[in-house]
Amino acid sequence: MSFSPTVLGMQASFGFGDRIGMATPGHVAAMHRAGAGIAPIFPQQSIREMQRTGRNPTQVMNEALEGAVRSGWTSPTGADADHLKTDQDIDVTAAAGFTFFTIDPSGFVDQKTDNYDEATLRSKFDSIRDQTAWYQAYVGRRIALPNGTLIELTDHACMRAAVKYGAAISHAISLSNHIDSVQTKAHREFEIEISIDETDQPTTLAEHFIIAEQCLQGGMRLISLAPRFIGDFEKGVDYRGDLKALDQSMHDHAAIAKLLGPYKISLHSGSDKLSMYGILAKATQGAFHVKTAGTSYLEALRVVAKHDPKGFREIIDFARGRYDVDKATYHVSATLKDAPLTHDATNLELEQAYLECWSDVAPGKGFTQLGRQILHCTFGSVLTNSRLGPLVKDCLLAHPETYTDVLEDHFARHLVALAH
Repeated sequence: MSFSPTVLGMQASFGFGDRIGMATPGHVAAMHRAGAGIAPIFPQQSIREMQRTGRNPTQVMNEALEGAVRSGWTSPTGADADHLKTDQDIDVTAAAGFTFFTIDPSGFVDQKTDNYDEATLRSKFDSIRDQTAWYQAYVGRRIALPNGTLIELTDHACMRAAVKYGAAISHAISLSNHIDSVQTKAHREFEIEISIDETDQPTTLAEHFIIAEQCLQGGMRLISLAPRFIGDFEKGVDYRGDLKALDQSMHDHAAIAKLLGPYKISLHSGSDKLSMYGILAKATQGAFHVKTAGTSYLEALRVVAKHDPKGFREIIDFARGRYDVDKATYHVSATLKDAPLTHDATNLELEQAYLECWSDVAPGKGFTQLGRQILHCTFGSVLTNSRLGPLVKDCLLAHPETYTDVLEDHFARHLVALAH
């Protein structure tokens, strides 16, 4: 290995997830073609993804770095240990050399908070008051953001933040302290992202401010934060929502990051959200991180569709049988009715319905066909299936140029959109 991952600081960055371990040459090609001004993260995978694909952190790291070296990449890369929830998650990823640690405290978020009436909210707050000593320091504050927006930290807003995120903040700081201890002991640099995007309701400005400030005051080496933005950021498809409202919201969240940090604003489920990339880049003034994961797997299936149409049909049939179970942990809205059965469509129609083709997409937009989500959510079941897993990998091994070409085309479009 000729180089190791490093920290990237405040430079705009883009995470290339790879669930198979063979996508890095295509990622490198896209960076060479359109990645000027953006730093890549080639080794990136969540613990959940590793469990579903039977991979481990060292394997993820080695395959990504070896692929980068073979493809002639000599510039820095980060390495993202994604969706960390326990000390054990940190230990195994730190040992593998990861430098960017994404803390996911979603298991400690009270997802019902937004629906509590006032009496229930106060009752819940009274039960945790001792664990949220910071609450009183925020009540009544008025925060003037650099862009002119004013955040009113009312009693209700602060109470809601305490009930919804109090335990999550404590857990995130605990994980941050563990990362600090492990990396300091090993004399390794590191940076931390906190993910609060996996909630049913958008992150309010008050919630963002309190969470970030508490994490920073708790000693977290925060380099980026992923809010839950307004609108829908579903897996595998373009943004669905009001772009004008999103523009204002992103400017406000970016202003908080500038005021408190600075730290970057992170976009999760970032694959194929081309319609709003320009908004993200401008609102953050280039202080952003975009995270993609499943789209490289979907492009692998495009290679199968092109070179082994019969095998692609098998994968679709299998995925349809697994979808209703496998989609449980994902934010998706596709149903089996949103894409045709294999015996009702031609090979081209199946590719268009389940993967989509850029030729059918309006300029400046990302993919919108919900059929992609059926294949996206079932990656683990497919790749660990005794027949279909080898079928996919053998096809990629037989046609590496095709895989590199489709990935280069796919991600170059993403990187170009982020440059605007």
